[in-house]
Amino acid sequence: MTDQHLKEFAWGLANSKHPFLWIVRPDVVEGDSAILPDEFFEEIKDRGYIASWCLQDQVLAHPSVGAFLTHCGWNSTIESVSEGVPVICWPFFAEQQTNCRYACTDWEIGMEVSPDVKRDEIEALVKEMLEGEKGMKMKQKAKEWKKKAVEATDIGGSSYNNFDRLIKSLH
Repeated sequence: MTDQHLKEFAWGLANSKHPFLWIVRPDVVEGDSAILPDEFFEEIKDRGYIASWCLQDQVLAHPSVGAFLTHCGWNSTIESVSEGVPVICWPFFAEQQTNCRYACTDWEIGMEVSPDVKRDEIEALVKEMLEGEKGMKMKQKAKEWKKKAVEATDIGGSSYNNFDRLIKSLH
């Protein structure tokens, strides 16, 4: 992303007034390292935590997570569905747009950020996802998808059985 996009995301999160964990890899900004202003850190000091890496599946499994801001890569999509976490989507390329479309329209567990992200939009999406009626419906849908994922992968479930057939056919 650009340095401007990073700052828009940062201030949108800060202005939402919600607590957050934000993973910002050092290489996230095109051709530069991620640098946020001191004022941002002062604003979020009691409710925001920024790190450069985490065990994403473990974070998503934590009950305090209300939403996941994601690029919608396949692993992130599967992990959020598996943990019943609704998503705020900002896809870049490849399968990300397709996953975003499914999350936002077919599965009804996501909201998409416009390509040229603005802080007011991020603030509004975070507030809607965590406080709004639409967000509450998405949280409920995400829980339903989690239940389906657990059923499909459990012993006797459709994914479990298909994988078992694949393994047996390879022998």
